[in-house]
Amino acid sequence: MYGLINVGFGNVIIGDRVIAIVNPESAPLKRLKEVAKDEGKLIDATYGRKTRAIVITDSNHIILSAIQPETIASRFMQTFSDIEKLLEDIRVSGQNFEE
Repeated sequence: MYGLINVGFGNVIIGDRVIAIVNPESAPLKRLKEVAKDEGKLIDATYGRKTRAIVITDSNHIILSAIQPETIASRFMQTFSDIEKLLEDIRVSGQNFEE
């Protein structure tokens, strides 16, 4: 229930499909990126800039972003808060309608 999350340069991902947002500096993550490239599951959304975050999805797609992992995580939290507020507004207006 996260909706669409901006990962930079107008690129968005479906928040519900994300498993992890990680820093790309470790050797295992560099290998993971290479495996995804070989399998055709690598999506480069950096527009030629340095990769600052790797987003891993439940379909084993790897998305590269030029935005810090903390920034993407805060966008997740903001989107979640926005959706929760919207649902609460709907609940309240539904209760007023029934009365």
